[in-house]
Amino acid sequence: MYSFMGGGLFCAIIGNILIVVSTATDYWMQYRLSGSYAHQGLWRYCMANKCYIQTASIGAPKVVPLASEITGAVLWFIQAYWNATRAFMILSGMACFAGIMAGILSFAHFSAFERFSRSFAAGIMLFISTLFVLLAMAIYTGVTLSFLGKRFGDWRFSWSYILGWVAMLMTFFAGILYMCAHRLYESRRVVGSR
Repeated sequence: MYSFMGGGLFCAIIGNILIVVSTATDYWMQYRLSGSYAHQGLWRYCMANKCYIQTASIGAPKVVPLASEITGAVLWFIQAYWNATRAFMILSGMACFAGIMAGILSFAHFSAFERFSRSFAAGIMLFISTLFVLLAMAIYTGVTLSFLGKRFGDWRFSWSYILGWVAMLMTFFAGILYMCAHRLYESRRVVGSR
């Protein structure tokens, strides 16, 4: 049981670190714009060794009026896409952190928590974190493939984006391990009560 919880805690901590790094870094996508390479994250885009705050301009130079390129409805959609991706990544990090705290508490044997299965709670929080990362990555991938990829000819997903997918796998496996620990604990408790 403790090996499942230890493995789950390890995966959860690595997953949480990856979520934070993925969310904070500026390498979700790399592309060529005006003859030079640029990259962007959820918060900023960088071109010619200068970084700008990510707005609905999607990495376009500030001198080009966006209104001439896309309509207001598309502009609203893109801003909503940035906000949804950011929100789901932040919520995922928070849920993962809560799962880590519940996972640490599952090692303790407090009688006040006898009715509350901490390993089950940790597993649920880690599955919620997995769901939030999945939603963030699906939104980013869908909009990038359908809109941004068409806008930039020479582009690719970059390492911050890949870390997001790896974080999703880590939180999923952490949730599985905590659920295994919970099932093992429940089966031992039932056998011990006979």
